Amino acid sequence: MEIELIKNNKNMVEFSIKGERHTFSNLLKSRLLEDKSVEFASYLLEHPTDNSAKFILATKGKTPKKALEDAIKKIDDDLSEFEDLIKKAVK
Repeated sequence: MEIELIKNNKNMVEFSIKGERHTFSNLLKSRLLEDKSVEFASYLLEHPTDNSAKFILATKGKTPKKALEDAIKKIDDDLSEFEDLIKKAVK
C-alpha cells in the first residue's frame, strides 16, 4: 500500500491509496463517517483496471489528519478485539 497526497487544506484532504480498491477504502470511509466532525468522506475508483482508490475527506472542528488518526485507531482496536476472539474460539 502506498499513499500519495493530492491536496491538503485546513479542512479537506485528498489522497490516493495505491494498491487498494474497495476493501480498505470502504472500511476507512465507514469509520470516518462515525465521527461527527467529518462532513464528507468518500472514495472513487477512476477506472475499472486502475489499482488505486482516490479518497476525499472534509471535516469541521477537527483537522482531517486527526480524523484519519482517530479512524485508524478505531480500526486497529476492532482488529485487536477480533484477533482475541479468534484466538479464544480456535484453541
